[in-house]
Amino acid sequence: MTIYSQISGNKTRTWVIFLLFIFLVSGFFYVVGLYTYSGSEYFVIGLIFSFASTIGSYFFSDRIVLLSVGAHPASKEEYFDFYTVAENMSLSAGLPMPKLYVIDDSSPNAFATGRDPKHAVICATTGLLSILNRGELEGVIAHELSHIKNYDILLASVVSVLVGTVALVSDWMMRSMWWGGIRRRDDNDRDNGNNPLFLIFIVIVFIITPIVATLIQLAISRKREFLADADGALLNRNPKGLARALEKISQDKHVLSTATTSTAHLFILNPFKEGKKGNWLLGLFNTHPPTEERIRILRGM
Repeated sequence: MTIYSQISGNKTRTWVIFLLFIFLVSGFFYVVGLYTYSGSEYFVIGLIFSFASTIGSYFFSDRIVLLSVGAHPASKEEYFDFYTVAENMSLSAGLPMPKLYVIDDSSPNAFATGRDPKHAVICATTGLLSILNRGELEGVIAHELSHIKNYDILLASVVSVLVGTVALVSDWMMRSMWWGGIRRRDDNDRDNGNNPLFLIFIVIVFIITPIVATLIQLAISRKREFLADADGALLNRNPKGLARALEKISQDKHVLSTATTSTAHLFILNPFKEGKKGNWLLGLFNTHPPTEERIRILRGM
Protein backbone atom coordinates (compact mmCIF):
# COMPACT_ATOMS: atom_id res chain seq x y z
CA MET A 1 0.00 0.00 0.00
CA THR A 2 1.40 3.39 -0.99
CA ILE A 3 0.85 6.68 0.80
CA TYR A 4 -1.35 7.82 -2.07
CA SER A 5 -3.60 4.75 -1.91
CA GLN A 6 -3.88 5.22 1.86
CA ILE A 7 -4.97 8.85 1.43
CA SER A 8 -7.45 7.92 -1.30
CA GLY A 9 -8.79 5.05 0.79
CA ASN A 10 -9.33 7.27 3.83
CA LYS A 11 -11.26 9.81 1.78
CA THR A 12 -13.42 7.04 0.28
CA ARG A 13 -14.03 5.46 3.69
CA THR A 14 -15.11 8.86 5.03
CA TRP A 15 -17.89 9.06 2.43
CA VAL A 16 -18.87 5.46 3.17
CA ILE A 17 -19.08 6.33 6.88
CA PHE A 18 -21.28 9.33 6.01
CA LEU A 19 -23.68 7.07 4.05
CA LEU A 20 -23.72 4.42 6.80
CA PHE A 21 -24.46 7.09 9.39
CA ILE A 22 -27.32 8.55 7.34
CA PHE A 23 -28.75 5.05 6.81
CA LEU A 24 -28.33 4.09 10.48
CA VAL A 25 -29.83 7.27 11.96
CA SER A 26 -32.67 7.52 9.42
CA GLY A 27 -33.59 3.88 10.00
CA PHE A 28 -33.39 4.42 13.75
CA PHE A 29 -35.78 7.39 13.57
CA TYR A 30 -38.11 5.41 11.27
CA VAL A 31 -38.40 2.53 13.76
CA VAL A 32 -39.10 4.97 16.59
CA GLY A 33 -41.72 6.61 14.36
CA LEU A 34 -43.49 3.29 13.89
CA TYR A 35 -43.85 3.08 17.66
CA THR A 36 -45.11 6.64 18.03
CA TYR A 37 -46.94 8.69 15.40
CA SER A 38 -45.62 8.29 11.89
CA GLY A 39 -42.70 6.29 10.57
CA SER A 40 -42.44 8.44 7.44
CA GLU A 41 -42.42 11.71 9.39
CA TYR A 42 -39.73 10.47 11.75
CA PHE A 43 -37.76 9.14 8.75
CA VAL A 44 -37.70 12.63 7.23
CA ILE A 45 -36.61 14.07 10.58
CA GLY A 46 -33.87 11.45 10.73
CA LEU A 47 -32.69 12.33 7.22
CA ILE A 48 -32.52 16.04 8.01
CA PHE A 49 -30.75 15.41 11.31
CA SER A 50 -28.23 12.96 9.83
CA PHE A 51 -27.41 15.26 6.89
CA ALA A 52 -26.89 18.18 9.25
CA SER A 53 -24.70 16.03 11.51
CA THR A 54 -22.51 14.82 8.64
CA ILE A 55 -21.96 18.36 7.35
CA GLY A 56 -21.22 19.59 10.86
CA SER A 57 -18.82 16.71 11.55
CA TYR A 58 -16.87 17.47 8.38
CA PHE A 59 -16.40 21.18 8.99
CA PHE A 60 -16.40 21.38 12.79
CA SER A 61 -15.20 17.97 14.03
CA ASP A 62 -11.87 19.37 15.25
CA ARG A 63 -13.56 22.10 17.32
CA ILE A 64 -16.08 19.63 18.75
CA VAL A 65 -13.33 17.17 19.72
CA LEU A 66 -11.12 19.86 21.28
CA LEU A 67 -14.08 21.23 23.23
CA SER A 68 -15.06 17.75 24.46
CA VAL A 69 -11.58 17.05 25.88
CA GLY A 70 -11.13 20.53 27.39
CA ALA A 71 -8.10 21.52 25.29
CA HIS A 72 -6.70 25.05 25.02
CA PRO A 73 -4.14 26.61 22.63
CA ALA A 74 -0.45 26.01 23.38
CA SER A 75 1.82 29.04 23.19
CA LYS A 76 5.46 28.86 22.10
CA GLU A 77 6.58 30.66 25.26
CA GLU A 78 4.95 28.18 27.65
CA TYR A 79 5.48 24.97 25.65
CA PHE A 80 8.73 25.69 23.80
CA ASP A 81 9.78 22.08 23.08
CA PHE A 82 6.28 21.11 21.93
CA TYR A 83 6.11 24.08 19.59
CA THR A 84 9.61 23.85 18.12
CA VAL A 85 9.48 20.06 17.65
CA ALA A 86 6.16 20.36 15.81
CA GLU A 87 7.58 23.22 13.74
CA ASN A 88 10.71 21.31 12.75
CA MET A 89 8.96 18.02 12.07
CA SER A 90 6.32 19.77 9.93
CA LEU A 91 9.09 21.24 7.77
CA SER A 92 10.66 17.80 7.41
CA ALA A 93 7.31 16.28 6.44
CA GLY A 94 6.49 19.07 3.98
CA LEU A 95 3.28 19.86 5.84
CA PRO A 96 1.80 23.15 7.08
CA MET A 97 2.45 23.80 10.74
CA PRO A 98 -0.58 22.38 12.62
CA LYS A 99 -2.27 24.30 15.41
CA LEU A 100 -1.11 23.11 18.82
CA TYR A 101 -3.37 22.49 21.81
CA VAL A 102 -2.81 21.22 25.34
CA ILE A 103 -5.00 19.34 27.81
CA ASP A 104 -4.27 20.03 31.47
CA ASP A 105 -4.15 16.42 32.62
CA SER A 106 -1.44 14.28 34.24
CA SER A 107 -2.25 11.29 32.00
CA PRO A 108 0.31 11.23 29.13
CA ASN A 109 -1.32 11.10 25.70
CA ALA A 110 -1.68 12.93 22.39
CA PHE A 111 -3.80 12.97 19.25
CA ALA A 112 -4.28 14.78 15.95
CA THR A 113 -7.57 16.02 14.54
CA GLY A 114 -8.94 18.13 11.69
CA ARG A 115 -10.20 17.53 8.16
CA ASP A 116 -6.98 18.01 6.15
CA PRO A 117 -3.35 19.14 6.57
CA LYS A 118 -4.36 22.80 6.20
CA HIS A 119 -6.85 22.53 9.07
CA ALA A 120 -4.93 20.13 11.32
CA VAL A 121 -4.45 20.19 15.07
CA ILE A 122 -2.06 18.28 17.32
CA CYS A 123 -3.07 18.09 20.95
CA ALA A 124 -0.98 16.76 23.85
CA THR A 125 -1.57 16.47 27.57
CA THR A 126 0.62 18.27 30.08
CA GLY A 127 1.40 14.83 31.48
CA LEU A 128 2.93 13.78 28.15
CA LEU A 129 4.99 16.96 27.80
CA SER A 130 6.36 16.56 31.33
CA ILE A 131 7.64 12.96 31.05
CA LEU A 132 9.06 12.79 27.50
CA ASN A 133 12.47 14.03 26.49
CA ARG A 134 12.88 15.85 23.19
CA GLY A 135 13.76 12.74 21.19
CA GLU A 136 10.70 10.87 22.47
CA LEU A 137 8.49 13.88 21.81
CA GLU A 138 9.79 13.97 18.24
CA GLY A 139 8.63 10.38 17.82
CA VAL A 140 5.12 11.20 19.05
CA ILE A 141 4.85 14.33 16.89
CA ALA A 142 6.11 12.40 13.83
CA HIS A 143 3.43 9.77 14.49
CA GLU A 144 0.69 12.40 14.67
CA LEU A 145 1.99 14.20 11.56
CA SER A 146 1.76 10.88 9.72
CA HIS A 147 -1.92 10.70 10.68
CA ILE A 148 -2.32 14.19 9.26
CA LYS A 149 -0.44 13.42 6.05
CA ASN A 150 -2.41 10.18 5.51
CA TYR A 151 -5.76 11.92 6.13
CA ASP A 152 -6.39 9.57 9.04
CA ILE A 153 -7.49 12.68 10.95
CA LEU A 154 -10.41 13.24 8.57
CA LEU A 155 -11.78 9.75 9.02
CA ALA A 156 -11.08 9.51 12.76
CA SER A 157 -12.48 12.95 13.61
CA VAL A 158 -15.66 12.42 11.60
CA VAL A 159 -16.22 9.00 13.16
CA SER A 160 -15.64 10.44 16.63
CA VAL A 161 -18.37 13.05 16.23
CA LEU A 162 -20.85 10.73 14.48
CA VAL A 163 -20.43 7.87 16.96
CA GLY A 164 -20.96 10.30 19.82
CA THR A 165 -24.05 11.67 18.08
CA VAL A 166 -25.56 8.21 17.66
CA ALA A 167 -24.95 7.38 21.31
CA LEU A 168 -26.48 10.65 22.52
CA VAL A 169 -29.56 10.38 20.30
CA SER A 170 -30.13 6.76 21.28
CA ASP A 171 -29.79 7.55 24.99
CA TRP A 172 -32.05 10.62 24.74
CA MET A 173 -34.83 8.75 22.92
CA MET A 174 -34.69 5.79 25.27
CA ARG A 175 -34.97 8.06 28.29
CA SER A 176 -37.80 10.01 26.63
CA MET A 177 -39.76 6.83 25.95
CA TRP A 178 -39.12 5.52 29.45
CA TRP A 179 -40.32 8.72 31.11
CA GLY A 180 -43.12 9.45 28.67
CA GLY A 181 -41.45 12.19 26.65
CA ILE A 182 -42.16 10.26 23.46
CA ARG A 183 -45.76 9.09 23.44
CA ARG A 184 -47.23 6.16 21.60
CA ARG A 185 -50.17 6.45 19.29
CA ASP A 186 -53.64 6.32 20.82
CA ASP A 187 -54.32 2.86 22.21
CA ASN A 188 -57.56 2.73 20.17
CA ASP A 189 -55.51 2.90 16.94
CA ARG A 190 -54.59 -0.36 15.29
CA ASP A 191 -50.85 -0.18 14.92
CA ASN A 192 -47.58 -1.75 15.97
CA GLY A 193 -47.33 0.54 18.96
CA ASN A 194 -49.81 -1.67 20.88
CA ASN A 195 -47.83 -4.86 20.28
CA PRO A 196 -45.61 -5.76 23.29
CA LEU A 197 -43.29 -7.71 20.96
CA PHE A 198 -42.79 -4.57 18.91
CA LEU A 199 -41.91 -2.66 22.09
CA ILE A 200 -39.24 -5.29 22.81
CA PHE A 201 -37.96 -4.82 19.26
CA ILE A 202 -37.73 -1.07 19.83
CA VAL A 203 -35.66 -1.61 22.98
CA ILE A 204 -33.35 -3.97 21.09
CA VAL A 205 -32.88 -1.32 18.39
CA PHE A 206 -31.98 1.23 21.06
CA ILE A 207 -29.33 -1.14 22.40
CA ILE A 208 -27.92 -2.33 19.08
CA THR A 209 -27.67 1.05 17.30
CA PRO A 210 -24.84 2.53 19.42
CA ILE A 211 -23.07 -0.86 19.39
CA VAL A 212 -23.10 -0.87 15.58
CA ALA A 213 -21.76 2.69 15.58
CA THR A 214 -18.96 1.63 17.94
CA LEU A 215 -18.06 -1.35 15.75
CA ILE A 216 -17.74 1.03 12.79
CA GLN A 217 -15.41 3.12 14.94
CA LEU A 218 -13.28 0.09 15.86
CA ALA A 219 -13.08 -1.07 12.26
CA ILE A 220 -11.04 1.98 11.25
CA SER A 221 -8.97 2.44 14.41
CA ARG A 222 -6.35 -0.28 14.72
CA LYS A 223 -4.57 -0.82 11.41
CA ARG A 224 -3.84 2.88 10.91
CA GLU A 225 -1.76 3.01 14.12
CA PHE A 226 0.80 0.56 12.72
CA LEU A 227 1.05 2.59 9.51
CA ALA A 228 1.45 5.87 11.43
CA ASP A 229 4.16 4.26 13.58
CA ALA A 230 6.06 3.20 10.45
CA ASP A 231 5.58 6.51 8.64
CA GLY A 232 6.53 8.44 11.78
CA ALA A 233 9.70 6.38 12.21
CA LEU A 234 10.60 7.04 8.57
CA LEU A 235 10.04 10.76 9.05
CA ASN A 236 11.92 10.96 12.34
CA ARG A 237 14.64 8.40 11.47
CA ASN A 238 14.47 7.31 15.11
CA PRO A 239 11.92 4.51 15.70
CA LYS A 240 13.37 3.82 19.16
CA GLY A 241 12.33 7.32 20.27
CA LEU A 242 8.67 6.53 19.61
CA ALA A 243 9.11 3.07 21.17
CA ARG A 244 10.41 4.62 24.40
CA ALA A 245 7.55 7.14 24.36
CA LEU A 246 4.97 4.37 23.98
CA GLU A 247 6.57 2.51 26.89
CA LYS A 248 6.36 5.55 29.15
CA ILE A 249 2.76 6.28 28.16
CA SER A 250 1.63 2.67 28.64
CA GLN A 251 3.33 2.35 32.04
CA ASP A 252 1.62 5.44 33.42
CA LYS A 253 -1.39 4.57 35.58
CA HIS A 254 -3.38 7.79 35.17
CA VAL A 255 -6.62 7.74 33.17
CA LEU A 256 -7.43 10.75 31.01
CA SER A 257 -10.45 12.26 32.75
CA THR A 258 -11.87 14.12 29.72
CA ALA A 259 -11.66 11.21 27.26
CA THR A 260 -14.86 9.49 26.11
CA THR A 261 -15.59 6.27 24.25
CA SER A 262 -16.28 8.28 21.09
CA THR A 263 -12.86 10.02 21.18
CA ALA A 264 -10.70 7.17 22.54
CA HIS A 265 -9.61 6.00 19.08
CA LEU A 266 -8.05 9.40 18.32
CA PHE A 267 -5.27 9.09 20.91
CA ILE A 268 -1.86 7.56 20.32
CA LEU A 269 -2.69 5.03 23.08
CA ASN A 270 -6.02 4.05 24.58
CA PRO A 271 -6.73 6.76 27.20
CA PHE A 272 -8.63 4.23 29.33
CA LYS A 273 -5.59 1.93 29.43
CA GLU A 274 -5.61 -1.54 27.96
CA GLY A 275 -7.52 -4.34 29.59
CA LYS A 276 -5.84 -7.22 31.40
CA LYS A 277 -4.45 -9.98 29.29
CA GLY A 278 -6.89 -12.80 28.78
CA ASN A 279 -9.97 -10.61 28.86
CA TRP A 280 -11.18 -11.28 25.33
CA LEU A 281 -14.16 -8.93 25.66
CA LEU A 282 -12.02 -5.90 26.51
CA GLY A 283 -9.61 -6.89 23.76
CA LEU A 284 -12.45 -7.09 21.25
CA PHE A 285 -13.56 -3.53 22.01
CA ASN A 286 -10.06 -2.08 22.34
CA THR A 287 -9.58 0.88 20.01
CA HIS A 288 -5.82 0.29 19.59
CA PRO A 289 -3.53 -2.61 18.68
CA PRO A 290 -1.45 -4.13 21.54
CA THR A 291 1.22 -1.67 22.66
CA GLU A 292 3.76 -4.47 23.15
CA GLU A 293 3.43 -5.41 19.49
CA ARG A 294 3.84 -1.81 18.34
CA ILE A 295 6.98 -1.42 20.48
CA ARG A 296 8.41 -4.72 19.21
CA ILE A 297 7.94 -3.68 15.58
CA LEU A 298 9.49 -0.25 16.20
CA ARG A 299 12.52 -1.73 17.95
CA GLY A 300 12.97 -4.13 15.05
CA MET A 301 13.21 -1.34 12.45
